Amino acid sequence: MNTGTVKWFNERKGYGFIVPDDGGDDLFVHHSEIQSEGRASLDEGQKVEYEIGKGEKDRPCAIQVRPC
Repeated sequence: MNTGTVKWFNERKGYGFIVPDDGGDDLFVHHSEIQSEGRASLDEGQKVEYEIGKGEKDRPCAIQVRPC
């Protein structure tokens, strides 16, 4: 499981980006990949755990995202 910090998340649009703790490019995260009770949203600066999947055009993205 990878860890990172939410750079920003737009609740209205349903997506945002995570900065990986181990460096590298920011990862796109879609609200449908957030594993939490209640609202599927993230807060700026929030620590999260995630797996890396493939998004559009085979670009890496965060999947199975959950708060730490």
